[in-house]
Amino acid sequence: MRDQVFISYSHKDKDWLDRLQTTLKPLVRNGALTVWADTQIRAGDKWKEEIEAALSRAKIAVLLVSQDFLASDFIANEELPPLLEAAEKEGLTIFWVPVTASLYEETDIAKYQAAHDPNAPLDGLAEPELNVALVAIGKKIQEISSLQQEPPKASNLGKNYDPPESISIAHLPTTPQHFVGREKELKQLDEVWDNEKTNIISLVAFGGVGKSALVAEWLQKLSQENYRGARYVLGHSFYSQGSHEDAQVSSDGFVDEALRFFGDEDPTAGSPWDKGERLAQLVRESRTLLVLDGLEPLQHPPTSGDAGRIKDPALQALVRELAASNPGLCVITTRQTVADILGTLTIDLEHLSDQAGAELLRALGVKGLQEELEHAAQYVKGHGLALTLLGTYLSKAYDGDVRQINEIELVKADDRQGGHARKLMEKYERWLGDGPELSILQLLGLFDRPAEAGSIQALRTEPAIPNLTDSLVDLGQEDWRFAVSNLRDCGLVSPASSGDSNSQSLDAHPLVREHFAEQLTERFPKAAKEAHRRLYEHLKQSTPEQPDTLQAMMPLYHAVAHGCKAELWQEALDEVYFERINRGQEFFSTQKLGAFGADLSAVSCFFDEPWQRSTTNVTEADQAWILGQAGFRLRALRRLGEAAEPLKASIEAYIAQQEWKNSAQAVANLSELHLTLGDLAASIRMAEQSVELADRSGDAFLRMVGRGTLADALHQAARNAKSLAAFREAEGMQKERQPEAPLLYSLAGFRYCDLLLDEPSAFSPQLLALNVEPKDVDTAQSAIETCHNVRNHAEYALELSEQFLGKGLGLHDIALDHLTLGRTHFLEVLLQAATTIPQPAMEQTEQHLNESVSFLRQAGQQHELPRGLLARAALRRVQERFDDAERNIAEAESIAERGSMLIHQIDAAIERCRLQLAMGKRGTARESLELAKELVKKTEQPYEPHIPDWDEWEPPDYVGGFKKGEIVGYHRRNPEIAALEEVLGVKA
Repeated sequence: MRDQVFISYSHKDKDWLDRLQTTLKPLVRNGALTVWADTQIRAGDKWKEEIEAALSRAKIAVLLVSQDFLASDFIANEELPPLLEAAEKEGLTIFWVPVTASLYEETDIAKYQAAHDPNAPLDGLAEPELNVALVAIGKKIQEISSLQQEPPKASNLGKNYDPPESISIAHLPTTPQHFVGREKELKQLDEVWDNEKTNIISLVAFGGVGKSALVAEWLQKLSQENYRGARYVLGHSFYSQGSHEDAQVSSDGFVDEALRFFGDEDPTAGSPWDKGERLAQLVRESRTLLVLDGLEPLQHPPTSGDAGRIKDPALQALVRELAASNPGLCVITTRQTVADILGTLTIDLEHLSDQAGAELLRALGVKGLQEELEHAAQYVKGHGLALTLLGTYLSKAYDGDVRQINEIELVKADDRQGGHARKLMEKYERWLGDGPELSILQLLGLFDRPAEAGSIQALRTEPAIPNLTDSLVDLGQEDWRFAVSNLRDCGLVSPASSGDSNSQSLDAHPLVREHFAEQLTERFPKAAKEAHRRLYEHLKQSTPEQPDTLQAMMPLYHAVAHGCKAELWQEALDEVYFERINRGQEFFSTQKLGAFGADLSAVSCFFDEPWQRSTTNVTEADQAWILGQAGFRLRALRRLGEAAEPLKASIEAYIAQQEWKNSAQAVANLSELHLTLGDLAASIRMAEQSVELADRSGDAFLRMVGRGTLADALHQAARNAKSLAAFREAEGMQKERQPEAPLLYSLAGFRYCDLLLDEPSAFSPQLLALNVEPKDVDTAQSAIETCHNVRNHAEYALELSEQFLGKGLGLHDIALDHLTLGRTHFLEVLLQAATTIPQPAMEQTEQHLNESVSFLRQAGQQHELPRGLLARAALRRVQERFDDAERNIAEAESIAERGSMLIHQIDAAIERCRLQLAMGKRGTARESLELAKELVKKTEQPYEPHIPDWDEWEPPDYVGGFKKGEIVGYHRRNPEIAALEEVLGVKA
């Protein structure tokens, strides 16, 4: 804890230290201040460790600044850095005293408040005036210290804080009323909230141990004290039916609600990652308590190579951003450690102690000696849910006699999977018989979320569903409430929310829902099928035909899931997913609402094995379409490695059906994916196949697209001549197809311009690498002409993009056109022979590059965003706005690393090398260059030619330009790397 005043001084200024300590002595004596200086180190003490300990406890640092102080290497290298860092990150106050005249303006000290006028240092004051100045300094230190007093203890906090501005915790699960033990964990939660230094705390334990109950108890205690200064309190539980590893759960609904909760202007704007970052920024604007309960469905399972990492990009962005900076606290509960935030505070929640377990059993009505109760707690290994079910079972079935525990066979249960709790559920099944209670539990097993009243009523409507609702359709309201109350008493159904005791909405622990879902499906599959059909019909009919918001859309997503479980795959696909969620080819849910995660969850319902095999219960054409949709959504969610498999399967399906148009487009998409991942050999092979399939289809547009895709892959592999030939043929096809728009535009146009700006005839390697003007006038003039030509092309493309926005072209096209325009202006500026940068051109450069980044964010194009960020970083570097350049590079690196976008990682490493050179950091520049070279090697793979199976096809000259086994890689940047090696003196 930071609780003292640390005085930093030069030993040559010891007299000034003595004068200040004499002045502060009354404040020290009455306890107003605790002051430390190195004069307190005793003989024999480890002086360096003592100073480090004192630095860590400082809440105010008083610096006696003089020429000797600034000349001290020890102060500059050992004392000041931790103090300045603590001032930036932990709220320590820097308060400096000008002892003598000095060059303090040349140091970071100048940013902080002086205790006295620097123009009248203490050594120039006469004695009476000096005493007055020292007393004034002492009073200022006392004033700052009093403002930084630790907050009062929890017992006195409630009356000192206003209530939060807004609270939303209805989406957190309700938990049993009896809570025991966990004093240590409750204290830890109190401490991390009160000290404001912990950004995220994770509670990790197997299902049913009591994570949610612990958080609910803590929130209840906080609520009695006005949440101790929280301005906002927001909680959400990611309800999941058990913990099956192939669950495809999305955070879209939560993120949409949370953005609205904080007043975001447009919750639909941007990519999932952008929404997560925006939400984090809103959370950080005020002190917020955020609870994310049950995170495990959104994490990669323990059996995967990414075990514990968050697979939902919006939530991943939110959690990573809050881990880096958060004035409030984010509380996570999960069954496995969150790999994305390693290093933050984690509590591995242990099972309840024998004593706490005995206390819980006694509270549930179990009778017996303390030793017997503790033995019973040991019997289920202190598992929270199992203890609750055991206590209520003993209380109801055996009048609370703990000695009857031997009648319950639990020894062989698997504790990790809630086995003891499952054994007790089986006991309850037999004990409840075929009455309404068992039917209610089976109904809850149909849901992976709380069951709302309308859905329950749809299931209870006549005619009865045999073997499921026979005992429920004629059940009166009083009997229904009695049955529900009985289940709540048993701990099998969650307690009613506060003020909602009469509601028919019901919920249960995920383990309970999972168990009874399995029982119903195994024993009465027809009943389960009919129940899901009813829920499907109910949700279809009770939801607007075409909802305009994500929250209004969610019932239709649930309808798709229930429809597939009711074996209505084709109908659910055609009538709900395609017509109402996607709105046909409009793709409303993804393009307008950005609901890629929710869409992927719905698409997963049509898979027998995600993402390997789609269901055969829809048409063959739809099977291929579903595979393609899954791949597209996985790519949008930056799960690029997973996206390749369904895209490949969709291609195989389309080719088998001789659907040449669809297969050509799918192969082009897969080629682009391989390119982003850095597999140039595979990308070129797939692009060549796309050209063949497009020619086979006879579709003019796809023939042009296929050639543009191949041309881009060849460009990245540094086969520019063949790339240029492919682009020129594509542009000829464009002119023939649309004489009124003869130049390539949209993505193909951007790629063509990208190649033209890389032409060796226009720019020397030195120019590309270091932005140095070419010495050869002819080369410079040729380069300027290229810039003018490319700019004209991009302006033409931008005009079309804006004209046809929403009519085949989108924000992505506008973003790329601005990027090309920004690059042409920037390169032209660099080519000027003048020593100063022409301001108008630089302003145009900045405007276009900012527009590009902005539109890429709005379009949700994460796989393209690094291009814009790195172009803007280069601009900032030339402007010597190095901090801004660093931020752009860091964001590009983060996006590329998270998505395994190898070519963007290479480009970012090269741009970082340039930045470090510009800043004079040659050592770190070499490291960045070596990283770029290592990454380039990872892209190098042997080429396997595409073998056409269409005998009538005559491949263009630029197809098949590699020999079998020839190494192909991302060699586009080789001239830049060579130039940087020359500058840095690095051997190739």
